Amino acid sequence: MTSQTTEATPDGGQLRVSTLELFFDLVFVFTITQLTHVFVHHPGWDAVAQIALMFGVIWWMYSGYAWLTNEVAPTSSGRRGLLTLGMFGFFVLALAIPDAFHGSGVAFGLGFVLVTCVHTALFASSGGSSAITAIKHIAPFNVLSAGLVLVGGFLHGWPQYLCWALALACQIGSPYLIDTSGFEVRPRHFAERHGLVIIVAIGESIVSIGVGLTGRDLTVGLVANVAVGLALAYVLWWAYFGIDDERGEHALSAVPPRERSRPALFAYGYSLYPMLIGVTLAAAGIQMSIAHGNERASLAAATALSAGVALYFVGQWAFRLTLRLPRPWTRLVAAAVVCLTIPIGVAWVAWAQLALLVAIAYAAVIIDDVITLRTGHHSSYV
Repeated sequence: MTSQTTEATPDGGQLRVSTLELFFDLVFVFTITQLTHVFVHHPGWDAVAQIALMFGVIWWMYSGYAWLTNEVAPTSSGRRGLLTLGMFGFFVLALAIPDAFHGSGVAFGLGFVLVTCVHTALFASSGGSSAITAIKHIAPFNVLSAGLVLVGGFLHGWPQYLCWALALACQIGSPYLIDTSGFEVRPRHFAERHGLVIIVAIGESIVSIGVGLTGRDLTVGLVANVAVGLALAYVLWWAYFGIDDERGEHALSAVPPRERSRPALFAYGYSLYPMLIGVTLAAAGIQMSIAHGNERASLAAATALSAGVALYFVGQWAFRLTLRLPRPWTRLVAAAVVCLTIPIGVAWVAWAQLALLVAIAYAAVIIDDVITLRTGHHSSYV
């Protein structure tokens, strides 16, 4: 899926994901792990709100680095050095996540300021003329957002929530207030880069299985639970990479270059946000219940598990809708149906909820694939 060297275009952009970007993603693995722990250790709506806000501002800038390397290939020592500095900023953010609302908010804010400064500096110094113009327009919004995150880090309670919510609103709303056509999107690298992020997030659900079983004796029932948990990770992978990953790249390639930034932002920025939040919550649900498969799941664990998968499907619905891919509504139906499995874990046993969740989600994906095949469309996997 990736090349071992950086493939740069004549104008300085990238054709394939570089190994440095894969190295960069190691921090994202840790970020997802930390966010999962926030819910596992303090399950409830407060944790969901905290995850949504922290991941929201992090994802905006992390996705921003995908735009950056799409435009600025890390082909020089200076660029690689700055990217490594940005990686350090993201690592500080990840370290501060567990207590960001209870003491480490300042560290979170300082890490975010560093990430923002590196991103702006690299774009302004190494991007093409159109990209430099575009980043000059969006940089004030990013700086304002970073300032709000930093100020929020000094606060506690609802003022902190408010500051970080305003920062996220500033990020989400900024593309509507400026012209983003100056950013050139190279579909092959762009789709591959974001696809790797999804793989990283799904990998956290596998890690959560192992974490949830730490110190447990391996019985037949426990191994069966592990098999079903891995099956869920496979279903999430297949739901996106079976067809949508490839179709998304082709759909983005079909858009005229000067018009790509908007659909790219909506499909790979806004739409991936609920998908990644969903994987994080599902991973938390697995970690909380995998070792207690023969017992009733707590309401928090059962809800996180099924609602997380539902959010993943909602994100896919938005992804398909944005790129005008076939049958986005099937993912909304799947999201609604998987939520019906929540009472099974609460009223019966956790393994039954997980097994039925996998069966329903997989059936929804397979039915959609069969319809795709009958219409004559194929992908590398189907």
